[in-house]
Amino acid sequence: MADLTPLLRVADLRTYFYDGDAVARAVDGVSFEIRRGETVGIVGESGSGKSVTALSLLRLIRPPGQIEPGSRIEFEGQDLLSLDADAIRAIRGQRIAMIFQEPMSALNPVLTVGDQVAEVVRVHTKLSRKEAWERAVEMLALTGIPAARERATQYPHQLSGGMRQRVMIAMALVMHPALVIADEPTTALDVTIQAQILELLHDLQEKLGMSILLITHDLGVVAEMAERVIVMYGGEVVEEASVGELFADARHPYTQGLMRAMPQLGAPHERLLTIPGVVPAPTAWPSGCRFRDRCEYAWDRCAQEHPPLYQIGTAHVSRCHLEDEPARRLTRTTPLAARTGQGTA
Repeated sequence: MADLTPLLRVADLRTYFYDGDAVARAVDGVSFEIRRGETVGIVGESGSGKSVTALSLLRLIRPPGQIEPGSRIEFEGQDLLSLDADAIRAIRGQRIAMIFQEPMSALNPVLTVGDQVAEVVRVHTKLSRKEAWERAVEMLALTGIPAARERATQYPHQLSGGMRQRVMIAMALVMHPALVIADEPTTALDVTIQAQILELLHDLQEKLGMSILLITHDLGVVAEMAERVIVMYGGEVVEEASVGELFADARHPYTQGLMRAMPQLGAPHERLLTIPGVVPAPTAWPSGCRFRDRCEYAWDRCAQEHPPLYQIGTAHVSRCHLEDEPARRLTRTTPLAARTGQGTA
């Protein structure tokens, strides 16, 4: 069980990318907390700002991108945005680590996987090369890689996709970080291997006591892994709730659309409903509500007034004017079927 002490506090995070006169507001005022030992899921379509949020936490944003003044990222009581380059490098990999979604791109093809895990140890400790190697082998074994000592001498191309992802997990966890950011950790894997990787992360979390920030577009993964869910759209948080409350009573039309797009057990022949349209470009967010052009409930107020995060319960918020005018839920401006053509995927 997570304790109530925030390990990470993010307040009004804004990460913008500049190209001449154009400004892409990829992350635009995001705030959330993660407690010790907790798993929080961030979910949303491609282009919603999930991965840029993760990279911002590690200060891996490079020009033409920048984290805007007024943003705040506080980890274990430290303001990460005020640290110099050496100080933030000491935290990366040691206290906060990241599992990337495509291990073949993230791993170095000319180094053995054992050397790559051992390198993380040597960067953050004074252990000898031999001691770092032994710790790397131990971590590879802990992630469920059979014959770990032998596998440690192999190169990434000699391993399967599932094995490479386990190596990425070993690299992320070898220093026993307090927070692990998992960015779409199972996207490139088949369903069976996905389940194994998620189970592995859950088991390692229990053994090591770490917090996990799980970034995904898959609500099924969130339901299995997370305790709390943050739904992002258009660079903003549009809904946040516990997993149980979100699945029982999703309030934002975007979240409801994501729910409708999930395959339902027991209805294998039903075609999936879709959300019409696409996420708008971050250089031209719509006025008012950023989801309004795709929303079946949208009315004049949605174009004129940017919705705040309305408080629904103790820990449930939704960025939708329907919370202020609930009667409008009874009447949709445009039926979903009409907006999607056939109403199915």
